[in-house]
Amino acid sequence: MEYVQERVATLHAFADRVPEAPTESAAVVVPLTEREHASLAAERVLTTLDRVDPARVIVALRASEERVDTVARWLDSFELGPDVLWCNAPEVQDTLGEHGLNGPAGKGRDVWLALGLATQEEYVAVHDADATTYSRAHVPRLLFPLARGYDFSKGYYARVENDRLYGRLFRLFYTPLVRALAADDDAPIVDYLASFRYALAGEFAATSDLVRQLRAQRGWGLEVGTLGDAFDVAGFSGTAQVDLGRHEHDHRAVGGPQGLGDMCREVATALFHAVEDAGVDPDYDRLRERYRAVADDLVAQYETDAAFNGFAFDAAGEREQVATYAEAVAPPAADTRLPAWAETDLDPATVERAARQGLARATDR
Repeated sequence: MEYVQERVATLHAFADRVPEAPTESAAVVVPLTEREHASLAAERVLTTLDRVDPARVIVALRASEERVDTVARWLDSFELGPDVLWCNAPEVQDTLGEHGLNGPAGKGRDVWLALGLATQEEYVAVHDADATTYSRAHVPRLLFPLARGYDFSKGYYARVENDRLYGRLFRLFYTPLVRALAADDDAPIVDYLASFRYALAGEFAATSDLVRQLRAQRGWGLEVGTLGDAFDVAGFSGTAQVDLGRHEHDHRAVGGPQGLGDMCREVATALFHAVEDAGVDPDYDRLRERYRAVADDLVAQYETDAAFNGFAFDAAGEREQVATYAEAVAPPAADTRLPAWAETDLDPATVERAARQGLARATDR
């Protein structure tokens, strides 16, 4: 068992303990899609949150007009009684349009909408609803550092299940890309991005003051974009990462819509905007080649690690993924980040009213 500290404070779960934490002063945001509703993982998350008993749970729901009633009734069945924010309700889209904020929609935009409401509490925690290994310790562990003076807390965990190594986008894209960046530039932002053991984890917590400063990526770049803003606000000294054990959840194909290839491009855009904002000017052609070399070395290391544990490992398949991901190492797409809540004239209460109106109309309540 290791106890190594990174540049950011690293809290290890040496025991299966639920620490004392300010759950009574925290809002928990859980993004949910209609695809995930009624799954065993989502049911476990919502049932467990009832035992955690935070001040508020906000489900940032993305569902079609035809399915929202079914999903909302399912959510109502939990004793927890979460606040349901129907993020893609036409009324919400109209409200965003009135403030010049409509545009590409995805997980990041959904979370951003819920964060505006969540900042009514002192602390905010965010996590996905797809972990079959979800524990009542997760939220208290994420909140624990905040009660000890930290501003931002990031979860990390092992992505190992069925005798295989997962976490492919992090292992095969993010990690070698950040290492390749570090080889050419020792800027503090690059060091910060390299300090996280699972930078693409969807689990984080922060003070409401920090959350109001987040400029959210609209889609799958949310996690990396959050780190970029956390660096600006909290820095190394105000950041902690917390051991959440081992996670098991859904896996995505590399190709196809919403596959890892599409996610990779959004992650790359978020990462490159973050480093460019901090003054880093990558040579993208050279970076792409360096990324390939670093990733190839890592695949060999992962193969040895898998063999050490008796795991199955497809080295050729992993290198094919690297070739796919390398296409994303290019100047970033246009910056479509949403503004920080501290810098917009949109009132979170207006969003909440629009979502409620849409839900009432679509569910005939």
